[in-house]
Amino acid sequence: MVGVRDGVPLDLGPPLQQAGAAMLATRSGRVVTLPQLIEGLWGDDPPLSAAQSVYTYVAGLRRAFEPGRGRREPPRTVVKAPGGYLLRLDPLRTDVHLFAARLEAADQARGSGDLPSALRALDEALALWRGPALSGVPGPFADGERARLDELHVLAVEARAEVLTGLGRPEDALAALHDLTRRHPLRERPRELLMLALHASGRQAEALQVFEEARRVLADELGADPGEGLRRAHRLALISPVEPPARHVTGGQGAAEVAAPAHEADAQASSPSREGFVPRQLPRALAGFVGRTREIVRLRSLLDPRGDEAPHPFVVICGAPGVGKSTLAVRVAHAVRHRFPDGQLYVNLRGGTPNVPRPSAYEVLSRLLRGLGTPDNALPADEDEAAALLRSALHGRRLLVLLDDAAGLAQVRPFTAAPPGTTVLVTSRESLVTGADRAQVRLGPLPDAEATAMLAHLAGADRVAADLGQTGRLVRLCDGFPLALRIAGARLADRPDWSVGALTERLTDERRRLRELEAGELAVRSSLAASWTALSGSAREIDAAAARLLALLGLLHVPDITLEAAAALSGGSETDVERALERLCDAHLLEAGEPGRYHPHDLVRLFASDLLPAGERTAPLLRAFGFYAESVRAAARSSDPHRVHCLYPPVEATGRSFRDAAEADGWLRTEEATLLAAAFQAMADPDDGVARAGAAIGAALWWYQQKSYRVRHLVATGERLVATGERLQDEVIAMHGHAHLATGLYFKGDPASVTHNERHLALAKRLGDRFNEQRAHGNLSSTLLKWERFEEALDHALAQRAIAREIGSDVGERYALLVAGRAYLELGRFDEAAGVLEEGAAMAERAGDPHSRVEFAVWQGRALIDMGRLDTACSVLSETLEPARSTSRTTEMACLVHLTRVHRLLGQLGEAVRRSAEAVAVAERAGSSYWLERAIAERDEAASAQRPARTRRRG
Repeated sequence: MVGVRDGVPLDLGPPLQQAGAAMLATRSGRVVTLPQLIEGLWGDDPPLSAAQSVYTYVAGLRRAFEPGRGRREPPRTVVKAPGGYLLRLDPLRTDVHLFAARLEAADQARGSGDLPSALRALDEALALWRGPALSGVPGPFADGERARLDELHVLAVEARAEVLTGLGRPEDALAALHDLTRRHPLRERPRELLMLALHASGRQAEALQVFEEARRVLADELGADPGEGLRRAHRLALISPVEPPARHVTGGQGAAEVAAPAHEADAQASSPSREGFVPRQLPRALAGFVGRTREIVRLRSLLDPRGDEAPHPFVVICGAPGVGKSTLAVRVAHAVRHRFPDGQLYVNLRGGTPNVPRPSAYEVLSRLLRGLGTPDNALPADEDEAAALLRSALHGRRLLVLLDDAAGLAQVRPFTAAPPGTTVLVTSRESLVTGADRAQVRLGPLPDAEATAMLAHLAGADRVAADLGQTGRLVRLCDGFPLALRIAGARLADRPDWSVGALTERLTDERRRLRELEAGELAVRSSLAASWTALSGSAREIDAAAARLLALLGLLHVPDITLEAAAALSGGSETDVERALERLCDAHLLEAGEPGRYHPHDLVRLFASDLLPAGERTAPLLRAFGFYAESVRAAARSSDPHRVHCLYPPVEATGRSFRDAAEADGWLRTEEATLLAAAFQAMADPDDGVARAGAAIGAALWWYQQKSYRVRHLVATGERLVATGERLQDEVIAMHGHAHLATGLYFKGDPASVTHNERHLALAKRLGDRFNEQRAHGNLSSTLLKWERFEEALDHALAQRAIAREIGSDVGERYALLVAGRAYLELGRFDEAAGVLEEGAAMAERAGDPHSRVEFAVWQGRALIDMGRLDTACSVLSETLEPARSTSRTTEMACLVHLTRVHRLLGQLGEAVRRSAEAVAVAERAGSSYWLERAIAERDEAASAQRPARTRRRG
């Protein structure tokens, strides 16, 4: 693997670092997650140090890519992204993407008959090869990528040979084809192309010899006979060489006469339809088509299979409005038209065209018959008779029928039983039922790389490459939908003074995004409106219910929604709502994820947000947000029944229930993004009742966010709770907001956490809320410990204990004993620390509170270290480590740091170094500067102690 910067080769480091570079480069512009990197480098059995090794390799790549970057300067090429890393590099600056782009250009040129341009593109693609792909690069990803690229290389060589033969230059193809047959003796396609090239060169005997050798090798090695492609070439070679039929092909240098590919000439010679009228009704393929590589491969495998397999009889391309179904269908139809020498028919069924009547089945049959040359006076008046006549007209012919924009299966059912030889290709916004004789290819949004390439073609590569960050945002704002991207590209092309960032900023405002995505007759809104109107105006009850549900879903600004939440939103039964959700999925207005989970694309959500009248929005929002609030409360109680969870403000709703803590924790992790989005949306709502429901969700998330160390979420939720409380003049909401915010700032290492804890305490006193008063004292004590104000911390801990005893709060007293013990330790009062920690541990044991037991054990271990009882401390902390991992991130970090220290003091330096590395990694992932500082200090102490020990051993 080779990297070059400004003409100078880069040192990409050791082989595994090169493998990481390969993964990032092949997915440039997209996030590669840490688990993906680990699996790609080591597979199913990574070493324990895999994550740390990845960090090291990323640091090495950053040094290689940006050698002049200062230590405090953020990286610009390999950047941290949510969950992993991102290579900020124009995909076309990597050979693998440039190779794919040139192959795609060649494929487009071949599909449009421009063979000279196809040859140029193939030559440019093959010139990128310098030897075996990823040579010497290890790992499962490199192995798979190497195999994929080798296969693409062979396909490119085959395509070049076929194009050369088509251009009347078969001799130029012979050397490469001989080499391919030598390296791939069991591959039939190179031998087929070699026979055709030899035949076109007038070397009939050699062509026949290639066939005999192929037959012998296949029989000896596989026990198989040659396939249809080889047999067809053999039949052609048996004919004495003649000048193949000429045809005009428009290339980059003007018109030229070139020979038709031999297999097409053979098909033309044997086709009965050549005696009469041959329809060529396909619309012109869209210029500058890019992307959809995977879907094109799948469609071509159905419509242009290798060997003697016949094309599939009925193929459906389905997907959401604006996803590019028709464009892809026309593109592929042109590319495979050689398989249908008797013609190609086309009818627009107008299933998604608003305010225009759809053609009836009889009208479609009549158009197809006319397309086959049937005069008007010969058309039957009856639909069944017309269908019978069409079947007769199609019999024995090889035709492609493209039925574009079908409203549903009913509109195309008369064409599902076409005679053998005819293939029907359908596009539809609906998922059409598949069967043994039907295949369906579903289109989703374009991948980021393909969407970027589309924008580059429309707006100019230089403008797109000038700011890849803004281009990535624009792709995301367009949801990867080709229609939206075409409009965005057209607007940029029409405004040469605009940067990509200028348009991105205009689209960022959700209120105007759909208005901005209009250009001429193209508009995202009207495309989506056609699908919704078809549902809302339908006589079918399920269609009307689906249309109503989409309008309700547009109220929620959440990443996805479960069946339970959708039922709460609608107020209907889960059975009825599930049917409506699935109907929306069939119409591609909604995406189904894991079972029971659904989400609309952002552009669909924005469209749906305007469907419901303003007066009908409050009741469904209260139902949905109330469901979320009560569900979070139930999950928090199930996750830790020993804590007192916030039940304010009250909501009138029913949430879901949970069997145990594991189910509750799993639900909270899965729903976390949705719950945050719902809480933030609701708290920003102008309706006071809706805002209170949002505050209920946010306040109920406190314990989960604290346990999971969600620092950013704690701060953001706390800020919104405080603002909502002040807006509603509700001091209870504001009080909980200050507690929430103080916790996040404490984890963040921000001294302002003291101020917010003090506000929590002041509000609790003013409200006469003794429970929150003692809780505020405890949180203030813990915060002051972090800022080394130990005496004050002890005072607040003792104040908490006094109030907790007064009101009978065991959980409050236990926490007071924990923070008091920590304060005593920092003040050097070890016996008093041991006493209160032992008392608190006993209370936790009696209460059956596993979280508290683990926390006390960690700090008892620390006390034992300070008291010099190292063996006992090591035993306690080692036994506590695994339970600490499932208690909270803070408890895990504390346990690892204390365990590192005791191993170091016991002289167990190897174990100390190992635990310190783990502590550093956990603290880095959590983003805890407090524990990271302590973990690094212990690591350095252990490493420093290790060096003299090694020196003594060598001496």
